[in-house]
Amino acid sequence: MKKLLLTGFEPFLHYTVNPTMKIVEELDGLIIGDYQIIGKIMSVDFKTSGKQLLKHLEEIQPDVQISLGLAAGRYKITPERIAINFKDGDVDNEGNKPVDELIQEVGEPGYLSTLPIRKMVNKLIDNGLPAEISNSAGTYLCNNVMYEGLHHAKITNSKMLSGFIHIPASHELAIQHGKIPSWSHEDLKKSIITCIEVLEEYEK
Repeated sequence: MKKLLLTGFEPFLHYTVNPTMKIVEELDGLIIGDYQIIGKIMSVDFKTSGKQLLKHLEEIQPDVQISLGLAAGRYKITPERIAINFKDGDVDNEGNKPVDELIQEVGEPGYLSTLPIRKMVNKLIDNGLPAEISNSAGTYLCNNVMYEGLHHAKITNSKMLSGFIHIPASHELAIQHGKIPSWSHEDLKKSIITCIEVLEEYEK
């Protein structure tokens, strides 16, 4: 049985719940296709989130690593194409607010996702779930974690597939925050399961 490390984030800023956290908790321990899902929740902390991910990668040695993040305001499931070597953006949960700071002092300017993101998007659309590839993961914690996973695979010559998927807000968040697009929790979870199912087809 292959192993898939699936990560989500804790609540952050003014979002009192994080739908990625709920999805990861519910999928943890399940078997989807050829993969046993191992779910982990990441801190919204520039100083520790990368270290947390690397610890999980070293301990679990997964065949695939997929990180999930909330992109409140987006209305589609958006697998990310690239992570860039910068920490920047809003303050994190610990009060850190780096500006133009490198994630890795010795690292590529950017890394492309090694997930089959086009196949994921096509499968989602075929199943009636709006999706498109995103060409910017931003410079907040989502980009930070995506970069760390891909950098780790690069420097260890790992065959591990690695990448990041942003999801819209849940209805629960939209009720709290007003005019933001939202999806039901079940559709959000179904979308991530669909993306994981693509991996089996991709390998054939």
